[in-house]
Amino acid sequence: MASVGLFYVGAVLFINGVMLLGRVEPRAGAIMNLFVGGLQVVTPTFLIFTANGDQDTILLASGLYLFGFTYLYVGIGLLAGLDSTGVGWFSLFVAIAALAYSFMNFTRLADAPFGVIWLYWSFLWSLFFVLLGLKQEWLTRYTGWVALIEGWVTAAIPGFLLFSGYWSTSSTTAIVLAVIGVAMVLVLLPTARRDRRDRGAHAQPAPTPEPTAPAPDRPVSTR
Repeated sequence: MASVGLFYVGAVLFINGVMLLGRVEPRAGAIMNLFVGGLQVVTPTFLIFTANGDQDTILLASGLYLFGFTYLYVGIGLLAGLDSTGVGWFSLFVAIAALAYSFMNFTRLADAPFGVIWLYWSFLWSLFFVLLGLKQEWLTRYTGWVALIEGWVTAAIPGFLLFSGYWSTSSTTAIVLAVIGVAMVLVLLPTARRDRRDRGAHAQPAPTPEPTAPAPDRPVSTR
């Protein structure tokens, strides 16, 4: 059940990425956030209630609320026209919590691929914090591309492989994911640098021309 929810997290990250790139109108994108946000609240609630005290199941399910609440927060905020700082600062909480979930996947759960995936999510939600919480709008396109790529790499593809029975928890999978993640960050960096430079140039006021003294009248020749 969690793998099905993960697949649709890929869909909403893809939509949000495209929205940040200016291809989807925000109020239209809000609907998908509400759909997936609701799913990511119902799913972990069901998993926890049926876990029969299994601590590993409860641990895995508890992390899903971080994303469910994010998408509901985004969807409601977009429809109501709310300021984005609340989502931004909540994203900081998610980014920090994701590091703990990453550690638990690497150690207690012995699931290195999802240890790497949680690091992906920590990075993306850190970007959401800087973009939405701190209003660093030059990161908009960079964050959009990262969200779009992560929608496929960390959610849609793993989710599909999980519920179809082809997902591998081997160290090879973790290494491939890590290489893709580092490549994503480095390849997209020029986009962020260019947007920051362009936004800085547009923010600077045009220089005020300094007054110049009028040229003295040329004396009229009497010759």
